[in-house]
Amino acid sequence: MPRSRVLVVEDEADIRELLAFSLGKEGMAVSAAADAEAGLAAMAADPPDCLVLDVMLPGIDGLEALRRMKADRALRRVPVILATARGEEADVVAGLELGADDYVVKPYSPKVLAARIRGLLRRAAPGAEAEAEAGAPIERGPLRLDPARHELVASGAKVELSATEFALLELLMRSPGRVFTRSQIIDAVKGPDYPVTDRAVDVQVLSVRRKLGARGELVETVRGVGYRLRDEAQA
Repeated sequence: MPRSRVLVVEDEADIRELLAFSLGKEGMAVSAAADAEAGLAAMAADPPDCLVLDVMLPGIDGLEALRRMKADRALRRVPVILATARGEEADVVAGLELGADDYVVKPYSPKVLAARIRGLLRRAAPGAEAEAEAGAPIERGPLRLDPARHELVASGAKVELSATEFALLELLMRSPGRVFTRSQIIDAVKGPDYPVTDRAVDVQVLSVRRKLGARGELVETVRGVGYRLRDEAQA
């Protein structure tokens, strides 16, 4: 089975070396870049399976690098984990709005990062076993979601979603009309006891709505509770 290829963009040499060693012991093939320019060039030459991107970088910062990456059709589907400074919630929110799939807060455990990467890759590119569990495509009104193909079609048009956005919408589409609290969404999409803020869930929902365009209203807010997909949605 081929090893997952992970690119780490981090300006601190000791952290790059630690992650290369630690993630390598976890069975991953790690390459590294010291700045955003080098990271973008490396991805253009050979897109990785996952990107670990520091926000605070010299020159082009991580958020600008993420913006450029998501504007590139060849790179926009690569899952991204942001590394942020402690207490910088604004960076987390901005990164999620730009399409990042996950984040870790410095200082973080390499083992925790490895677990995040594996979970993200499972969601982004499910194998045969996961595809079998996912079952047939889900159709709700104008929305058709195919978990096996990681594909969403809204009113006949394909919609590009990040792995996290896709998992969130799949959760809502499997139970139309049911209200999910933010905690339930986090547990279902990320796993129990996952350290993420309610605001991060709101940002992901906002991003899904924006990408759905006129169909974004199908994802409803239940004030004070959470979110649901409108039951018996009509085209």
